[in-house]
Parts: sequence; structure tokens; C-alpha cells
Amino acid sequence: MKPRGVKITGIGPVTPAGIGRDAFWRGITESTSRVRVVSHFLEEAGTFIGAEVEEFALSDYAPLSNAKRVPRHTQFAIAASHLALKDAGIGLSELQAMRAAVLVGAALMDFGTINKSVEIILRKGPINGLPTSVSTASVSSIGGAISDSLHQSTLTMAFQSACCSGLDAVGHAAQLIRTGAADIAICGGTEAPIFFHPMLELRMAGLAPGNPERPETQCRPFDLWRTTGAIGEGACMLVLEPEDSPRAGYAFVRGYAYATDTGGALCSGLAHAIVSALANAGLKANRVGAISAWGPGHREIDAAETASLREVFRDELEGIPVSSIKGAIGNPLGAAGAIQIAGAALGMRESLVLPTVNWEYPDPSCRLSLDSRTRHVAHDCVLVNSHGVSGTNACLILSR
Repeated sequence: MKPRGVKITGIGPVTPAGIGRDAFWRGITESTSRVRVVSHFLEEAGTFIGAEVEEFALSDYAPLSNAKRVPRHTQFAIAASHLALKDAGIGLSELQAMRAAVLVGAALMDFGTINKSVEIILRKGPINGLPTSVSTASVSSIGGAISDSLHQSTLTMAFQSACCSGLDAVGHAAQLIRTGAADIAICGGTEAPIFFHPMLELRMAGLAPGNPERPETQCRPFDLWRTTGAIGEGACMLVLEPEDSPRAGYAFVRGYAYATDTGGALCSGLAHAIVSALANAGLKANRVGAISAWGPGHREIDAAETASLREVFRDELEGIPVSSIKGAIGNPLGAAGAIQIAGAALGMRESLVLPTVNWEYPDPSCRLSLDSRTRHVAHDCVLVNSHGVSGTNACLILSR
């Protein structure tokens, strides 16, 4: 069977910048940061900074009788899946006639349930632990919950490849469509890390700030005065279909690849992943018209990503528009790559490159074509990067 082209026909974002395609697009094109002080932790623990999804209720998107028992990251993923299908114009009855796959990634387990169980045990004793956390807290449970909410029997796969999880889910889903193993894939990433644990540990590891002053400016991708970046939460699920689907597509998924850092060198596998993704797409580097960078606003990671980009694109790099969405919504870890794909696909359709919010002072170690405002740039090919602190890297190529 000849490999089929794969297109994105539905986009379902649940993000601090907006929920649903239209609200997300309006929010993500604004030069506005949603990073704030997180106010629901103990004051004596110090300051926590993050970008939260506000005014979210699962019942607005997919009514479930047991929604209160569903972990927050799973709620995000269920809502995002229903939003993506609605955006594609696919009803549940039509979906049931298709060979469907659900692929979802998350970097972390459900820390909400884990935190709650530990608190109950400390307060009431070991006999009052939450045995359901064994099943509901795992990343593998998210896909099953999505399938149940759709009343659908699906191929289901979970990914836990650090911050690359969501992008990896989309890349593998595209392969299922390309080979004919599935007629439709609902895929992407989700994350809800803004609980006392792991936020305490992320702050201690230098991956989240603890300064309460002007929190909205503290995630500064590629900026000279960047420090740690900031943590976010949210989800994005996409609908992928073969090129002969009757529905219009936002973009084609042309190539995908992943690679691991070697020798402990930060982002050392990223250049290999980019080159492999381009080869998988059958494209040369000079075809890339824009780059959705990982760019978490971390001093070392941003510089290492820049070095990898320069290794691939050489002197042409400074002529390619680059953006990072992390200044706007923080870093939602395993959900970030899928949210980036949504922004890149919509941007290519509208001939726009998203703003790098809070980028103000150029850093000589990050010589990239950046702008804190939305840019009008016609382009027909986008590279989307992701990187995980455990040494994972994944890249995806979108085209018109």
C-alpha cells in the first residue's frame, strides 16, 4: 500500500491563552503573558510561579457523571479531544464507523491524586489512602478515559517521553494514518503539574522561578536576561486523517523524528532529530520557512537549542523567523509540543509567525530572528522542536 499523506483536520487546545481553536488563536497571537503567582499553596513554602488554565469545567465540553474523580490532566485531554472532533466536524456516530486511534502523551503522572493521597494518609493514617490512585494517576490511563468519553473502542497508546511526549504522540499517530493502520487519530499531549509536588521540586531544580516580582515577565525565551522559564499547564489534541478525507486540513504532517542526547551534552540529539525529520519529509533545510522553537526561557537550554539550530541551518538561520510560545503560556511540559503544532498549523494558514512574548534584549548566544510581536510572514513549511530534560528530543515538520 502506498503511504498516505496525513493532514490535521481538527484542533482542540485547552491552554492559559484560551480554550478552543478560536479563543486560543486570539490569545496566542497577543503579546501577553499568562504567567502569574500561584496562590493556592502554603505561604510558608515560598513563592510559586506558573501559567494556569482559568475557568475550566469539563462539563462544558464533555459531561461525565464522575468528572470529580477524573485527574486534572485527564480532564484537559478529554475536553481537548471533544473540541478537536467538533472543530473537524466529526460527530460521535460518524466516529464509531471509523478505525480510530487515540495517542496521548504526558511527562508526569497525576500529581493531584498523589498529593491528595499523601495528605490524607498524613492526617488520618495509612488505612485512609486512595487505592484508585494506582490506576488513575498513570499516563496510560488518559487514553482509555478519552475513549470511554467518546463511547468508542480505539487503538490506544500512551507516551511518557518527558517534555517530548505530546509531539511524540502526534508523530506516531501520523505513522498510523500513513500506513493505513487507522482511519483517524486523536492525538496530542496534556499536563497538569501545578500542584505543591512537583512544583516544589521543579523550583528546587532551577526549572521554575521563586521570585514574586513581576511574574508575567519571568519567562523570557532567548532573552539576554532569561533565567529558568516558568511552568504551565494545559492540553492540545489534534485530529489526523488521510489526505483523501473529505474534510479540509490545516496542514500536512510531512516528517517526524526523535533522538536522545549523548554524553550528557544538552540538546546534543536535537540537530540529529531535525535532520532526520527533514529526511523523513523528503525536504532540504532551505525549505523551512519558520521554526516553532522549544525555547522554555531557560538560560542553558535556550542557548543549546540555538546551537543545534545553527548546526543544521548554518548561516541561513538568521533569515528564518523563530518563535517560542513559552513566554505566553509557560512550559506545559508534555503538552507543549502539541500546543506548538496547533499554533504552527494555524500560523501557516494565516501567514503569521507567533510572538515570542517577553523577548526584549538579544543574547549573542541566541542569534535568531525573533520578535515579541506577531509577524506577517508567508511560509509553507514549519519545523516544530521539543526537548526534555531527561535528554529526549523530537521534531515534526508541517507543510501546506
